[in-house]
Amino acid sequence: MATTGAHETHETHETHEVTNQPPPLEGYDTFGADAALVEAVRREGAGWAEDALHDLGALAGSAEAIKWGFDANANPPVLRTHDRYGHRLDRVDYHPSYHRLMTVAVEHGLHASPWADPRPGAHVARAAGSLVWGQVDAGHGCPISMTYSVVPALGVAPELQAEWMPLLTSRSYDPSFSPASSKAGALAGMGMTEKQGGSDVRAGTTRAEPVGDGWRLTGHKWFCSAPMCDVFLMLAHAPGGLSCFLVPRFTPDGSPNPFRLQRLKDKLGNRSNASSEVELDGTWAQIVGEQGRGVATIIEMVNHTRLDCIVGAASGIRQAVAQACHHARHRSAFGRDLVDQPLMTAVLADLAVESEAATAVAMRLARAFDEARDDAGETAFQRLVTAVAKYWACKRHPVAVVEALECLGGNGYVEESIMPRLFRESPLNGIWEGSGNVICLDVLRAMARNPESVEAYMAELATAAGGDCRLDAAIAAVGSDLVILAGQTPDDAQAGARRLVERLALVLQGALLVRDGHPAVADAFCASRLGDGGRAFGTMPSGRSPGTLDLRAIVERATPKF
Repeated sequence: MATTGAHETHETHETHEVTNQPPPLEGYDTFGADAALVEAVRREGAGWAEDALHDLGALAGSAEAIKWGFDANANPPVLRTHDRYGHRLDRVDYHPSYHRLMTVAVEHGLHASPWADPRPGAHVARAAGSLVWGQVDAGHGCPISMTYSVVPALGVAPELQAEWMPLLTSRSYDPSFSPASSKAGALAGMGMTEKQGGSDVRAGTTRAEPVGDGWRLTGHKWFCSAPMCDVFLMLAHAPGGLSCFLVPRFTPDGSPNPFRLQRLKDKLGNRSNASSEVELDGTWAQIVGEQGRGVATIIEMVNHTRLDCIVGAASGIRQAVAQACHHARHRSAFGRDLVDQPLMTAVLADLAVESEAATAVAMRLARAFDEARDDAGETAFQRLVTAVAKYWACKRHPVAVVEALECLGGNGYVEESIMPRLFRESPLNGIWEGSGNVICLDVLRAMARNPESVEAYMAELATAAGGDCRLDAAIAAVGSDLVILAGQTPDDAQAGARRLVERLALVLQGALLVRDGHPAVADAFCASRLGDGGRAFGTMPSGRSPGTLDLRAIVERATPKF
């Protein structure tokens, strides 16, 4: 018994015992635990990469790598504009954990493997690796994605491509701030938007003037992500029109190129990655392609980064669903495990369906990137579906993550759970490389200029025809929508573009799942997304007959085991 007084001694009392808390979701293979991804990798032609993906998945699920992700976001990049004596530095310093994340990504070829080893399924394998590794931290994926995407854009400038390819495809991560000639590997970025123009890149004011050894750029870039990259593609107005330029951080003589980092953006999420504003003052550059063809040149880079927006959305959704399923499996309330309570089962199953649909379309599209080199049909499919899938996957990303966060209750609202970071990250892919309206306009443009892309899309749907009556009805409805579109004025078509693109995406996802997916997942998708499902997650109707949706099987399939 405790006593009172100046010289009293106090007994130690146990105030509480920690029970009914799930163990950390760590020490597992994030690739092997994702049945939908494993199946997609095999189906889309990258089964040869499974061993490497399992290795990467084991690292992504390790406590060590998970801590790197937390540390890189808790210690964001720091801008160093000047040294102590007043000399310009224009340097960004990163936490060591960021460099560890980058090292893994580069060593596993997530930045360039399809270009270094363009075997069948190379883009699928790389997309799967990005989906797996992005679950640790999404921010460092920005320079990885841009490096992957710059290589095809350089295809119109063979000399530049030959010069930079060895560095851009190297699996050596070299974060030193030094001329490319002294580095083991290089990373690439891009600068398109300006403060007065945003998505309207033709409104840019940056000027390019020819000089004896290249060009000199004067102007600014409002969003220049990962400014410590070694080289950037930028747009500027040359005498012959808006053109694309390659801008290295160092000039050919090894001196720093004028590249004034004005400030870093204080962003909602994506904290581990630096996004900057840059002033260009006689900055040395080389032209990429022809004068006046800047947008057409850089769009090759944009198409590949849009693929990564889709993969990034699938990655964020998958990690959120894995966390929610894991929590519900190990947490009980009102005398039952959460996972066994019908309402929670319905929510988790609905989330798992969303995750599988996003993964299916991302991997199918990655195969189109693989096969477009030799198949005109795949090229056409890629042209339309990249925009369609980018719009919808990115729209579903935030709502899926916030629903998954809610499955953890208050525990999901604290930073240690990773859920707040996943939520803050979720809007970015919908903004990067074209916000929703820009993407919908691109869909309309693709259908008008490339009618073969619509034919390729419909041909893909036809491969699943007859597999589900609800899907068949949705395919017919899409056909009717396209007929109506052909007779509309441009303004009417634009006003209804979001509804059309949403339906195009949903019917494609349904076709992929009916044709290739798990039967329970396909059934639930058609019932909820193509049938009479509700608006929120967890409102799926009954299946083909009352009570036949196998929600438990869907949840079990989505839950990580370790």
